[in-house]
Amino acid sequence: MTTLRTFQNEIDEIHNRELTKQRVQALLDKDREIKHPRSSKGKTKNVGGSANGETARTNEILDSRSEVEQKILKLLTSKAYADHDVARDMIAELLTSHNGEYVFRIGEQPPRNELFSGNLDDETAGWSGDIRSEQEINLIVNEITKAVEEVGGKVSTLFKTCAAHLRVSLLLRLPPPNVSLTPEVRCAVVGNVDSGKSTTLGVLTRGGLDDGRGRARVGLFRHKHELETGRTSSVGMEILGFAPSGEAILPNVSNSADPDVLRREKLGWEEISNQSAKIVSFIDLAGHERYLKTTLYGLTSGAPSCVILIVGANAGLIGMSKEHLAIALALNVPVVVCITKIDMTPSNKLAETVKQTVKILQSPGCRKTPVFVKSMETAVELATSFGSERLCPIFQVSNVTGEGLEFVRTFLNLLPSSERDAEKFDVDQPFEYSVTEVWSVPYVGTVVNGIVNAGSIKAGDAVLLGPDSNGNFQTTVIKSMQRKRAPVTTAEAGQCVSLALKRIRRADIRKGMVLVNKLDKPPRGKLPMYCSLHSPDDSYHGIAIRQFEGQVLILYHNTTLQKNYQAMLHCGAVRQTVRIIGMDHPQGILRTGDRATVQFEFISHPEFVKEGMKLLFREGKTKGLGVITRLL
Repeated sequence: MTTLRTFQNEIDEIHNRELTKQRVQALLDKDREIKHPRSSKGKTKNVGGSANGETARTNEILDSRSEVEQKILKLLTSKAYADHDVARDMIAELLTSHNGEYVFRIGEQPPRNELFSGNLDDETAGWSGDIRSEQEINLIVNEITKAVEEVGGKVSTLFKTCAAHLRVSLLLRLPPPNVSLTPEVRCAVVGNVDSGKSTTLGVLTRGGLDDGRGRARVGLFRHKHELETGRTSSVGMEILGFAPSGEAILPNVSNSADPDVLRREKLGWEEISNQSAKIVSFIDLAGHERYLKTTLYGLTSGAPSCVILIVGANAGLIGMSKEHLAIALALNVPVVVCITKIDMTPSNKLAETVKQTVKILQSPGCRKTPVFVKSMETAVELATSFGSERLCPIFQVSNVTGEGLEFVRTFLNLLPSSERDAEKFDVDQPFEYSVTEVWSVPYVGTVVNGIVNAGSIKAGDAVLLGPDSNGNFQTTVIKSMQRKRAPVTTAEAGQCVSLALKRIRRADIRKGMVLVNKLDKPPRGKLPMYCSLHSPDDSYHGIAIRQFEGQVLILYHNTTLQKNYQAMLHCGAVRQTVRIIGMDHPQGILRTGDRATVQFEFISHPEFVKEGMKLLFREGKTKGLGVITRLL
């Protein structure tokens, strides 16, 4: 029987291989257009790579960063005025190469294993870095602050320790030139019903504490029945902005319990965007079992950088929490655990919840290393290394007393931006945009919201929208664009933007459609995925697909799966019922734990899918994970 971990590694290999093919082919197409052929061998090496190669490159980067920091410190402590100018230029280059922000460490640095395990003390062996006096540290901090302010940035102290091993960590940050270049981190918030998801988001994004009866969550609800029941049933969106100084941008809140007053106190998205040097976007998902379809769609279409699993300390990791954790692991998204309600939970029950959570995270199915965040230093070090290792931060917070919330905000403030993920998003590829929301706005027309998967777009560009129910694409023009409700003129791969489309009716668009570069001849019918392989005049484009083949693993099914079985498929922004039309299993049936190559067919209409895309299908409690290997 194939294990989930083994299968995940295999589908990642398939995904990376297909992605490499697509990117190399796009480069060849680009060469044909400008009539300057280039060799694709070098490019192929850059796109793919073994795990050992990635580790070696990471170590090289860390070593080079340490060398640069030592050079800067040496220049800053020098008395020569020219050395200060050189140090300032090096800091500016460091900030530019790290997307406008950098965590600068001064003094001795603790061994990370002891720090993360909570066993760090002054007697611990393995400290690294230079031993510096408090006077030296203060001098260096003043010099760095002066140099960063000269290049237009801000410096904030993340933490400072005056114990036996003196050390300080600084956040150096440049404000973005405009809203279109503001770094964004997307986080999906999941957990069991009544675990405190919306309340935690309300406290994080508003600044005011909860009253223990759900006051903080009132401003987040979108529907009347949500206000009445206190339960989220839709995909909610909230943002938390951080200023160049590193402080969270929060409104001035009162202690009123009136829902209308709470809604008025909320800062507008445009106001937050204009003040922010970094934005954290929260996708607030439903916890109730009846809304699992909505939660799944939010996880697959939102392309989150991490999943924040909210666990109520009084209930533990139960019900849909386990379901959501399993889905996040299946999709290979890093997980952060946040244990709430610690103020009202007896100590013995809290200890039981913590023990259960650690046991599940360390189980063979998860294989995570839980790290309890009880200091600002742990939060800083976790945020800067999160995602590259199998670490799972665990925060213990109270939305009533505010305990632990600052650690969460600091952690979110330092997470790498979603658009920096070069494996998912590539600016050099042809434009591709997935539609996740559709509205009809008075005096504007049809507006779509979604994520730019590849390439870039600007207002006034002509694009193709499709596929429709017949698999055809129609031409439209981008009238205007907004990002976090602030007007922008351009957008690049990895960014979430809203586009106003010209001469398109609301009824003609559905979720899962795509916008792609305009061709002389719109793609239609059942054509090969890469038209350019057959005709040098065509550009790289996906087209409408009705049938496809994929490698799948059945995670759970209480009986057997066979031909003509129907299930709901989630593949990126695509959500549609599919039917099994064939499989390579000798018995022609699939049970829990079985792996097979399965042929699927969309029931209603063709969709835009590509080889290498990961898929998740479910029907009731039945769940399967896989990857598209061939288009039929």
